[in-house]
Amino acid sequence: MMYDDIEKILYTEEQIKQRAKELGQQIAKDYAGETIVMVCILRGSCIFFAELVKHIPNYVELEFITVSSYCSTNTSGEVRLISDISKPIQGENVLIVEDIIDTGYTLNYLKKLLLARNPKSLKVVTLLDKPSRRLVECESDYVGFEVPNEFVVGFGLDYDQKYRNYPHIGVLKKEIYSS
Repeated sequence: MMYDDIEKILYTEEQIKQRAKELGQQIAKDYAGETIVMVCILRGSCIFFAELVKHIPNYVELEFITVSSYCSTNTSGEVRLISDISKPIQGENVLIVEDIIDTGYTLNYLKKLLLARNPKSLKVVTLLDKPSRRLVECESDYVGFEVPNEFVVGFGLDYDQKYRNYPHIGVLKKEIYSS
């Protein structure tokens, strides 16, 4: 069972949902009366994205993008675009929805890619921020939780495509990913 692979829970499902509600309310306030194009970074952000969007009463358009920079537990530092969003975003309010900001490579790549398309605004919301691992400067406009330098899984985050469906944010036992 996947629950046996978790060393400890950092944030419960209830805490995550409450924080998503708070973030959604702040985003709605900041974009009052405006439409938002919300860009979900697949696959890790999908569960947080679905929870967050429920709490934003503005008109929203949902877009999806797939990028990759990780191989197992290590980042390559090179980000690859696997699938792009489906609509032009020139003149739009764009909100990137990220699962975790770790090294910063992925977010920097996406911000440059999307800013080149001339949106009206571009902001970032992330479920988790791990500033201790940052290799390039980048920041989020909205942060769910700051996490320590531990390997976290759950609520969309994975290790080797597993644990995404774990309902909490937990620390994976070291023997699972270091073997």
